[in-house]
Amino acid sequence: MVIHIQSLHFKADEKLQEYVREKVSKLFSVNGKIIRAEVTLSEGNTGVNCCSCEIRLMVPGHDYLASKSADSHKKAVHATVNTLLRRLRDEKKR
Repeated sequence: MVIHIQSLHFKADEKLQEYVREKVSKLFSVNGKIIRAEVTLSEGNTGVNCCSCEIRLMVPGHDYLASKSADSHKKAVHATVNTLLRRLRDEKKR
């Protein structure tokens, strides 16, 4: 399970990184073929939804990508992981 976390325009503290690892690890349990997860957290300077999260899951033959914005990084991570969980579960049913 490889999770790469990158933060743009700010330095993510250890507590936020641990939260990201905890949430993203749930995706690996849904699909055992996931090789790697790349998480990009960023902060904008304007707007209400200034914190965003993008997650790319590398799976042989297909990559999954989701991005969400919210007023905090934890909310953005939570929303992005939920979106990917739905996609993975829908794909599994096929």
